[in-house]
Amino acid sequence: MTQTAYFALGCFWGAERRFWQTNGVIETSVGYMGGTKQNPSYELVCTGTTGHAEAVKVIFDEKVVTFRQLLEMFWTIHDPTQGNRQGNDIGSQYRSVVFYTTDEQKNEALLTKDIYEKAIKHEGFNLITTEIIPAVDHIYFEAEDYHQKYLKKNPNGYDCHARTGVFFPAVV
Repeated sequence: MTQTAYFALGCFWGAERRFWQTNGVIETSVGYMGGTKQNPSYELVCTGTTGHAEAVKVIFDEKVVTFRQLLEMFWTIHDPTQGNRQGNDIGSQYRSVVFYTTDEQKNEALLTKDIYEKAIKHEGFNLITTEIIPAVDHIYFEAEDYHQKYLKKNPNGYDCHARTGVFFPAVV
């Protein structure tokens, strides 16, 4: 059975590559989500006036990879404490968001956020600023074609992702 999830974690190029390389992920695309403007362009989103985040749509086979496993990866492949930025990328379009599609996804997102926040706080990081909000309240607008699988087309392209360097703790 397949599920859909939406993640925002900074520049969508590198984020999409990490998800498409994950066993069990069937399809990815990049787009804009969480804002107020209909059919936003990349240029408009970059002005910071639309409220959109750069997001990755992930369709996955839950028999191969669970939403929990995708969340554990999500927390560790960016720095969820940075607010409206990731590394050198600054602006609200680079904020960290989980747009959940089911109550189960919401519960897993909240649980894993708490687990990871304790782990990174122990290492001296600030609190997590990631938003966890319902996808149903936000339309996903697919980005322009040149953004789709950008790092497959441009293997040496820009891939800015700050990380905490803290692994997701094994939970017994």
